[in-house]
Amino acid sequence: MENIEARVKKVIATVLNVDAAQLKPDTNFVFDLGADSQQSTQLVLALEEEFGVEFDMEKAVEVQSVSGAVDFVKELI
Repeated sequence: MENIEARVKKVIATVLNVDAAQLKPDTNFVFDLGADSQQSTQLVLALEEEFGVEFDMEKAVEVQSVSGAVDFVKELI
């Protein structure tokens, strides 16, 4: 089974149409990758599907970086 960070990066890369190899822990979805609010919502939904969990949408869309997303997922699984 892939580790959580690799799976999160794969989802981010797919949703935001970027190369997963470019994603660093401090990569910001909005400032570095140009994500808008719709993409942020799509990202949350894709992470929910990937990990089979349901996130609190308000808290989830506040997550703005790769490391933040990894930590957020780790707390819920």
